[in-house]
Amino acid sequence: MDGIKNLIFDFGGVIINIARSRCVEAFEQLGVADVGEKISNSYKSKNLFKLLEAGLISAEEFRDDVRLLTQQQLDDKQIDSAWIKMLDGVAPYKLDLLLELRKRYNTMLLSNTNVIHWEWAEKNCFSYKGYQASNFFNKIYLSYELHLQKPDPEIYKYVLQDAAIVPEETLFIDDTTLNCRAAEAFGIHTYMPDPHEDWSHLFK
Repeated sequence: MDGIKNLIFDFGGVIINIARSRCVEAFEQLGVADVGEKISNSYKSKNLFKLLEAGLISAEEFRDDVRLLTQQQLDDKQIDSAWIKMLDGVAPYKLDLLLELRKRYNTMLLSNTNVIHWEWAEKNCFSYKGYQASNFFNKIYLSYELHLQKPDPEIYKYVLQDAAIVPEETLFIDDTTLNCRAAEAFGIHTYMPDPHEDWSHLFK
């Protein structure tokens, strides 16, 4: 951590645990089989999830397309509830650590996420001890708002310029090899935790 002044955190897989199988099971309980394959491959030869994540379609369009692809009369609440099952919650010690780290570092969030997941996370993960998401980070960068996704080099370029930070003074914590390699190309230091790892040891 010598010389590190800036911390950039991924959300899914680093701050919040991901449970994709729960999402699949929730859709199966609604009578939707092979939802992952349908959402990934059946929207005009594009990945429906990636379109939502990039902010190229709205939540309303996503829900309508899910109904079309699955041929099920699902209401918005059913779709959102099943979709949110992918998110497994944030351990309180991580939230406490993020609050402490913000006192010592310039902290940021950089996440490939979508509006449905993020709105749920704001209400259910970051509403903690009277805080909200903006209390944990100096800057929050979300793919669906930027219309950019990791590992696209443009998203790293944007963050470096917008936050006015030096790559060599920055540590990026992300759970995906491609995302870390893309950040390293800019000179950013990276750390890739294992699934469910307690990465607080980095700051002890």
